[in-house]
Amino acid sequence: MTIIHTVSPRTRNARRPISPLAPELRYERQRVVRSRWPGPARPADLRTRYHGTGVSMSTAPHRRRAVSVATTLGLALLAGLITLWLGLVANLGEMANGASGSSASAAVPDRLAVVRVEAGESLQDVAHRVAPDAPARQVADRIRELNDLKSPAVAAGQTLIAPVG
Repeated sequence: MTIIHTVSPRTRNARRPISPLAPELRYERQRVVRSRWPGPARPADLRTRYHGTGVSMSTAPHRRRAVSVATTLGLALLAGLITLWLGLVANLGEMANGASGSSASAAVPDRLAVVRVEAGESLQDVAHRVAPDAPARQVADRIRELNDLKSPAVAAGQTLIAPVG
């Protein structure tokens, strides 16, 4: 046990408590330093009582059951079917949007030419005119890339570099 006497030089003119319950001077009394945690509140020979967590729980016995081989195979088959279904949906969506994977970029012609936009034509129309066998969407994207166009809007008489084929 350690007794600590602390009197600060600045506390000489500090206010003192007036309450009759605290007759000692606050800064001059001895204080005993104790541990942070109090001692045991129960005798050492008694066990602690379990009060519960407030969560209702079944009182039925809960035993672990081993997962059967049939359950494991069934879950693996279900996961395989889900994966197959997602791949099929992704493939159909890609085909519906006009893309066909890596062959789409190969279908865009490599030969370039300067073309003039005719009156009433959009970028898609120009793409279809200059490369009728290639997917118009990829050709239009390539024209935008080659000419550094920020939007698909084109004006009549404008000259563009386009893949032809």
